[in-house]
Amino acid sequence: MIRTINNGSSCAALLLRCTSGSSWFVNITSRHKHSSYDVAIVGGGIVGLATARELVLRHPTLSFAVLEKEKELAVHQSGHNSGVIHSGIYYTPGSLKARLCVRGATLAYDYLEKKGLPYKRCGKLIVAVEREEIPRLNALYERGLKNNVRDLSIVDAKGIREREPYCRGLMALDSPYTGIVDWRLVSLTYAKDFQEAGGTVTTEFEANDIAMVTESPADSTDGLKFPIAIRSSKGEEVHCRYVLTCGGLYSDRLSQMSGCSPEPRIVPFRGDYLVLKPEKHYLVKGNIYPVPDPRFPFLGVHFTPRMDGSVWLGPNAVLAFKREGYRVFDFNARDFADAMSFRGLQKLVLKHVVFGMGEMYRGVFIQAQVKILQKYIPELTFSDVLRGPAGVRAQALDRDGNLVDDFVFDGGVGEVASRVLHVRNAPSPAATSSLAIAEMIANEVESRFSL
Repeated sequence: MIRTINNGSSCAALLLRCTSGSSWFVNITSRHKHSSYDVAIVGGGIVGLATARELVLRHPTLSFAVLEKEKELAVHQSGHNSGVIHSGIYYTPGSLKARLCVRGATLAYDYLEKKGLPYKRCGKLIVAVEREEIPRLNALYERGLKNNVRDLSIVDAKGIREREPYCRGLMALDSPYTGIVDWRLVSLTYAKDFQEAGGTVTTEFEANDIAMVTESPADSTDGLKFPIAIRSSKGEEVHCRYVLTCGGLYSDRLSQMSGCSPEPRIVPFRGDYLVLKPEKHYLVKGNIYPVPDPRFPFLGVHFTPRMDGSVWLGPNAVLAFKREGYRVFDFNARDFADAMSFRGLQKLVLKHVVFGMGEMYRGVFIQAQVKILQKYIPELTFSDVLRGPAGVRAQALDRDGNLVDDFVFDGGVGEVASRVLHVRNAPSPAATSSLAIAEMIANEVESRFSL
């Protein structure tokens, strides 16, 4: 559980109680009129926190701060995801995503063991239910081998039933190295590491301007040692030598603050899950995934057990009308206008109009979603499921309607350019890859800023 505590000093704290029963504090600083740091990291999600942790461990003599707009850390993509520890099967061999995922999974398991955080290595089956899927499954197997994914094997129908007694399919790719974890718990543990190493976490600081300081603040003795000012929507300021932004759903807007291109644009896609009723949890032991269809941008519906014992089914993928809109009718006029006026989204919609209509239909009529799920577990019925939670994916798009599937770094313009680094896109599986991504971003920070 998480609750806010006022400890009577200039700080507050989040008390995090793990499933193991242990508890500890994540200290949250109060806001000051002026604060100065060597490096400020904007964004308190899993990528920002992992990178902040990596930087402070590498440079213990420098001062670092994480600035987060919400009252708590890791409450958006980092706290609204499937909770899977991916093994790296899907990605092009030799690609950055493949290397980061495979290394990230290894680092994640090592970290979870070291910290005593709960996880389950429950495995995953990627199941072919149609004969035309078998060649794609075999190609996926070869791809996984080239990516050095651990312990992969192909199993037949009998092998599927041995691993998942209620699952039916012709053939499957078995990935026992795949696991599940609470990624928000992991994110908060990164924050604790960061603070124990001397870092500062400030919440309720929504950055709305990044600019050069023209003169030294009246109450400062540092001159222009900290020449970048990050200003919040409440008029507060943080001064720093360098800025790193890891803004997720707002990464494009944060980048524009320092004069960068508005592209790639972030377009939010909501994924709605169903959940199995508790009395039907026995139907699923591990992760069950479909063979991905290369024509469509998302992986399709799957069965995902959770650390709390629940089982999620889905998600679909529909355009969200609010960047942090987790409910069907959530709406923000600016977010909606930004998305609908973007030519890249218009082209993507035209390219995948049938797929998109199907996703919207299945989001409204869950019987249609259940019908797809029954291909894998025939015993599943409409009465076995309930509507569940949702997540919003920060999908980066270019102006031609192409999904940006790799990392994008960007700097500012003019004087700001040499002091700001924006992580414009940290694509899925960013949680699994977070420690490996942190190494890569920290290397980039060191290179650009000569730390």
